[in-house]
Amino acid sequence: MRKEWVAKRQGQSNVTQMNYARQGIITEEMDFVAKRENLPVELIRDEVARGRMIIPANINHLNLEPMCIGIASKCKVNANIGASPNSSDINEELDKLKLSVKYGADTVMDLSTGGGNLDEIRTAIINSSPVPIGTVPIYQALESVHGNMENLTPNDFLHIIEKHAQQGVDYMTIHAGILIEHLPLVRNRITGIVSRGGGILARWMLHHHKQNPLYTHFDDIIEIFKKYDVSFSLGDSLRPGCQHDASDEAQLAELKTLGQLTRRAWEHNVQVMVEGPGHVPMDQIEFNVKKQMEECSEAPFYVLGPLVTDIAPGYDHITSAIGAAMAGWYGTAMLCYVTPKEHLGLPNAEDVRNGLIAYKIAAHAADIARHRIGARDRDDELSHARYNFDWNRQFELSLDPERAREYHDETLPADIYKTAEFCSMCGPKFCPMQTKVDADALTELEKFLAKEPVTQG
Repeated sequence: MRKEWVAKRQGQSNVTQMNYARQGIITEEMDFVAKRENLPVELIRDEVARGRMIIPANINHLNLEPMCIGIASKCKVNANIGASPNSSDINEELDKLKLSVKYGADTVMDLSTGGGNLDEIRTAIINSSPVPIGTVPIYQALESVHGNMENLTPNDFLHIIEKHAQQGVDYMTIHAGILIEHLPLVRNRITGIVSRGGGILARWMLHHHKQNPLYTHFDDIIEIFKKYDVSFSLGDSLRPGCQHDASDEAQLAELKTLGQLTRRAWEHNVQVMVEGPGHVPMDQIEFNVKKQMEECSEAPFYVLGPLVTDIAPGYDHITSAIGAAMAGWYGTAMLCYVTPKEHLGLPNAEDVRNGLIAYKIAAHAADIARHRIGARDRDDELSHARYNFDWNRQFELSLDPERAREYHDETLPADIYKTAEFCSMCGPKFCPMQTKVDADALTELEKFLAKEPVTQG
């Protein structure tokens, strides 16, 4: 679809959606997004120009179906996949990609650290994906020096970043906000640094006693992103890894730096979203969202969870979906899913499914709470189907139709029960929704009550 669109942009030094938006140009991607979101295309253009919305759309990702991330649009969900040297390979990750798209992931991040040739894995994922693909290039940078972190040079980082851009990666997590002067601030934390990328850079700075190379070479990264229209996802290397560490001095110091970097990227018309915590108690979520908007000039916020308690390993898709729904309600633009395997191991296909559905629920609940136009239409339609005992229509409207049908059919599998006016919860005699009261009966009742008030007692 995008082949003809991007062909017209060949030879231009800055092909970002923000660059066109700031010239008043409505791109094909903006028009496509406006139709998907049912919003005026001028609003899409203006929000992209302002920096409150991004359209991650690398010019080399031709099979992409453009989408947007921003407070003016529906709350989005990202799914993480990625091959591991211990647990998976390229075929398993492609299966996870297909499952992620099937269950409604708006973007997918490839966090591969092994399990095959990383370039081949990434290329296969991009070529198979209609949704934007994100990566964390520092993982491959470390792999390129065989895990010897101290051997990494700024050129190693830049080489890998450009390689990912050439392959068609739509957005990249760049851990440029963690500075050497921030490291002493983690001294009083329980869990220290829990970001993989942040941990790599912290060890590099401690070893070399030099500033973060992604920070010192940030302008070089901007130049790469301008050529391919890659969006920054500014990584929160000092995100809290537990309730105790939430909203501490280290997290907020990095956030201030991320705001400065956001505005530097905008000076070159490069798109930015900012990553956020992590683990946050419910009473601190609103503060975190508003603080990010303040520090980062309302760039889209992209949060992992946040988890609102730390005591539920195996159920962290639930503990985090609670926080995610609240974060979305307060204005977070995209939620990064957490699977039941968080803190325990590499997720399999069923974990991806459970994590995604939990987060689609959270994002949809946030859209309803923010009164987005049409957000509740599907809920109302399903409710009508439920009241009319239209079981097949209920399944169709469900976020996970297969699971809904499966649970119904565990106790009443025969086709005749697809039209039955009860389920196995209440049975045929006790379903309250069988109490059908028509309009005429209600009118007569109202007349009666008007004449003879009901006595109490």
